[in-house]
Amino acid sequence: MPIENDPVVAQWYRHLDKGYRFQITSVDQIEGTVDIQHFDGDVEELDLDDWYGLEIEPIEPPEDWTGPMDGVEPDDLGYTETDMTKSDWNEPLEERGATEGTEKEEGEEE
Repeated sequence: MPIENDPVVAQWYRHLDKGYRFQITSVDQIEGTVDIQHFDGDVEELDLDDWYGLEIEPIEPPEDWTGPMDGVEPDDLGYTETDMTKSDWNEPLEERGATEGTEKEEGEEE
């Protein structure tokens, strides 16, 4: 069943017959075109008429949606783990030591 919804920039879709995933990168109403980028990085331009004939469904972005993107730095993604402290690194060891009965002797430094 062909899609009835208008293309939405940044939305991911899955082709029902072929299974490939792609994202809308731009829509030009004046020219009547939709630019898409496939998950493997290929870029394609479709006519709006062709868009409405596609058998696709909207999907959630892939887990690693940066796959087809060039020049994306980890810091640009907004989820780097830069807020860890030294105690965060020691926490699992301290828990393990306490459960195995290796408590610190009196006067021993941490």
